[in-house]
Amino acid sequence: MAGMTDAAGHIAQVKQQGYSIIEDAFEPDLADRVRDDLDRLERELGVVPAGNDFEGARTLRIYNLLVHGALYQGIPIDEAVLPVVEGVLDPGCLISSLSSIVICPGEKAQPIHSDDILIPLPKPHPPLVCNTMWAITDFTEANGATRLVPGSHLLDNPDYGGDYETIPAEMRKGSVLVWDGALWHGGGANRTDERRYGIAMNYCAGFIRQQENQQLGVPPALVREFPPRLQQLVGYSVYNGLIGHIDKHDPRELLGTADGNRMVWDAVPSR
Repeated sequence: MAGMTDAAGHIAQVKQQGYSIIEDAFEPDLADRVRDDLDRLERELGVVPAGNDFEGARTLRIYNLLVHGALYQGIPIDEAVLPVVEGVLDPGCLISSLSSIVICPGEKAQPIHSDDILIPLPKPHPPLVCNTMWAITDFTEANGATRLVPGSHLLDNPDYGGDYETIPAEMRKGSVLVWDGALWHGGGANRTDERRYGIAMNYCAGFIRQQENQQLGVPPALVREFPPRLQQLVGYSVYNGLIGHIDKHDPRELLGTADGNRMVWDAVPSR
């Protein structure tokens, strides 16, 4: 990956304005390889637009990318991006969803929304979701760059699809947009004749449910081949010594890759 980033600065920006852009977070060569592979998957899987208001009529999405090759395994644990996400949430965060979003020519703007809109808690609240968008091609206002409402992560939920003043998250290929899941945003309209390719690498706090069921969606045999940090992010981990254990054992023991970590109860002194 390209040079290291000032994680503290990006974390502060996310806290203040709801988002930050990490320029040159990954190499253009990786972007090109991902783009070519997404084209391959589109052909092999017969991917077509979902055709609903949220996912779009001219947008192609491929979910659960971790099962589609080693190329995607480095994305969740990228050393330029993950420390920022961990600073917004905490190191116990989990992968919520890993998918591709390709906005094709003629697509209209996605309705403005927040990514934690279905979590039934009053706002504002501490970050529960932290999402990232990887620019596999340049993101411009004309080709569908993500639209943002700066500072809106401190407000209540938007009216879904309401008319709001937004700015485009323009960024060159190899950059990553990071935002608090409470931020109001939406994909832009593509008024060009070229596709806009992006990878949505989304995370959630370790104490809430993941958007995509990683434990059922990613076979354990495949998870055994993952690096240890990726195994934890998929959900083979215990949050704060309690949440996610199996009979007081770390789920990674099921993979045969870890000794048991002490549960919170074992760390409490006897009276």
